[in-house]
Amino acid sequence: MPTVSSRPRILVICSALVTALLAVALLAPLPFSIVMPGATADTLGSQNGRPVITIDGTSTRQTRGKLLLTTIMATAPDASVKLSNVLSAWLDDQEAAMPRSTVYPEGDTEKEITKHNREQMRTSQHEATLAALDHMGLSPRRVKVTLELADVGGPSAGLMFSLGIIDKIQGDGRGGDLTGGRTIAGTGTITASGEVGPVGGVPLKVVAARRDGATVFLLPRSECSQASENLPDGLRLVPVRDLDDAVSALKALSSGGKVPSC
Repeated sequence: MPTVSSRPRILVICSALVTALLAVALLAPLPFSIVMPGATADTLGSQNGRPVITIDGTSTRQTRGKLLLTTIMATAPDASVKLSNVLSAWLDDQEAAMPRSTVYPEGDTEKEITKHNREQMRTSQHEATLAALDHMGLSPRRVKVTLELADVGGPSAGLMFSLGIIDKIQGDGRGGDLTGGRTIAGTGTITASGEVGPVGGVPLKVVAARRDGATVFLLPRSECSQASENLPDGLRLVPVRDLDDAVSALKALSSGGKVPSC
């Protein structure tokens, strides 16, 4: 048992150890990425002077409004993220700290990750094209769709690509625009059969959508609770399960019909 005179010395040593441990915790890199709202891109518009969607083999139409795909941007995979960065992100609704493995699920180097994301984007564009043409009863053998979008990777733009293709070919089916002239944003993977799947970073994507003028945000139904946490004023969340749901919701918005909500 320590004597009374030795206790202050023990307290000093313990305090020094705790201080050292705290310093290590604050300065040590953690397996997190800091994620922020990224850019948006209008699938009905153009990029670098070229249309995002080009269609051959069937007639197309002039469109009004916008269909914005949304993105997030993250710190580089080899960036040193410290506890102070993570705490700051948790306190800021413009940032989020996410496990690095969920942001960069494949590859060890930035080159490998970029390659993987591009492959996912190509697959997503193919599935989006098949889903859109199937929705309209068109054959992919007769109609060729080219999708071009630089500096965006991953599969989460699938839903918005499909809607862009549909709006360019048939609009709402009644001579009007699928958007109703609005700025519509959204996110979601899509399969060739039109099923819409979940994606990451939705709370930050709604921030990017509202920042760039969107008033409606389409999202997978399973993402409703996350997206509602810090919903910007003036943005309406519309959950969908598949492409048919999304098209029906947009038509209902224009006609004053019943629209699903989170």
